[in-house]
Amino acid sequence: MSAIRLRGMTWEHRRAIDPLLHTLGGFKERRPDVSIDWSSRPLHGFEFTPVEALARDYDLIILDHPFCGDIAASSCLLPLDSLVTDELDRAFVGPSLASYRYGGHVWALPVDAACQVAVARPDLLTPLASAAPRSWQEVLALGRAARARGLWLAIGLKGVHSLMTFFTLCANLVKPCSLDPNDPLVERDTARSALEAIRDLLAYCPAEALDWNSIALHEAMTARDDLVYCPAVYCYATYSEADMRRPLRFFDLPGLDGPDPRGSTIGGAGIGVSAHCAEPEAALEYVRYLMEAATQRGFAAHHGQPAAACVWEDAEVNSRFGGCYHATRATIESAWIRPRYAGYLRFQAAAGEAIEQHLRGELSEADLLDRLNALHRAAATA
Repeated sequence: MSAIRLRGMTWEHRRAIDPLLHTLGGFKERRPDVSIDWSSRPLHGFEFTPVEALARDYDLIILDHPFCGDIAASSCLLPLDSLVTDELDRAFVGPSLASYRYGGHVWALPVDAACQVAVARPDLLTPLASAAPRSWQEVLALGRAARARGLWLAIGLKGVHSLMTFFTLCANLVKPCSLDPNDPLVERDTARSALEAIRDLLAYCPAEALDWNSIALHEAMTARDDLVYCPAVYCYATYSEADMRRPLRFFDLPGLDGPDPRGSTIGGAGIGVSAHCAEPEAALEYVRYLMEAATQRGFAAHHGQPAAACVWEDAEVNSRFGGCYHATRATIESAWIRPRYAGYLRFQAAAGEAIEQHLRGELSEADLLDRLNALHRAAATA
């Protein structure tokens, strides 16, 4: 019978929970004295529930890197610096590991890698274009062709997802938003260009685009037969698997000024260990187990989206996921890390709502830009 019981929290999707449940048998063989109970919560909780609150009730927490500033300020997680060997430091795609380095410590290790990329329904795209768009101009041309046939482009712009797309487009223009709340958030001309690009895209999208988060968008694209292509959404590679009603295909982010995928806002997820954990040695051993290449490959076999570069390069894995990892590697390798200062999550919530309001026609562009700067300044001091 197990002498040690650990509790873990992730988010509610088969990409998140299924691979973790699969790890339990293998870890049990290694540590028969340890049991781990994984629970899940909706995506919105993953995006906004303070890690400090979760750390009081859970030993292992799957988290988003923008919490790092708050984590460092509260010391609610154990630093994982001792687990990062030279080999592990080079093991992950893009800035997946770097996104969890903050204030001189590593607060989580990546178990999942993602950024904003393009996604399409190949059966709907092929009759309209010989290839997926590589620039925003080509995206809009595809939109015109789609509407001529009664079809739509797609995007998910509900709340925080509006902000992530805005971040991505500003960074793609090589003028990313500020990481320091003491500086203006973004150059106004850059912000205007990014907002104009989003508004132009919305002319070819159904009204529901402003109600979709990333999961809802993928669900809609597999369920409906009128959504051709989305230029920027957090990749859920599992929607390219063969058991989907209409498997999707993923592509590099189209650049605003040409075929340049740089600047996509890094996402993904990391695993952290609560500072309140009564059995930290067992928890840390489980984290080490998750970082092993064989475990990461097991993630891919159970609908997961591992962060290990060796899995992204694996031909068998790419075949299972419609070539997703090969097709989007350039985008994640040139991805951008958003702000992580203590208090940033207050800005993220309010700024996402403000951009959504603007896109709904409820807030002028000038008022939006003033509000974003004011929110940015206030977030770290609230």
